[in-house]
Amino acid sequence: MRHVLLATSVALVWAAPAGAQSETTNQAIDQQLGDHTKYEAVIKALQTAVAAHDAAGVAELVSYPIGVSVNGKETHIRSAKAFAEHYDGIFTPSITKAVTDQKYEDLFVNYKGIMFGDGQVWINGICHDNACKEFDAKVVTIQEGPGK
Repeated sequence: MRHVLLATSVALVWAAPAGAQSETTNQAIDQQLGDHTKYEAVIKALQTAVAAHDAAGVAELVSYPIGVSVNGKETHIRSAKAFAEHYDGIFTPSITKAVTDQKYEDLFVNYKGIMFGDGQVWINGICHDNACKEFDAKVVTIQEGPGK
């Protein structure tokens, strides 16, 4: 059933008038993942930090540990400090472009999270309790897109 809801949500994003597109994205996030306001805040903070080349700011938005490619070598980053130190090797020009060029109303949303670009970055909720009533939205995946 979730796949049916997702397909409907994605179709509405493309078919809705410009003013309704953000609402459709918010509805998809609410249905698939939970409170869209938590995700929207992280999405905007991520885009702002990446555009400003704020390594420490981006690092605070990531869930650790995280497996990433640093200058082409698969690496497990265990802390915000280590992430910031390796930022330039992680956030390649294509990953940076995927984040900064992403329009909120065009985000792909499903039960696995929120996708930027062609899958270069994913955000999802990190639960603080078994029912996942309390969660933080965090970056959970950073990778090169298809063909890289």
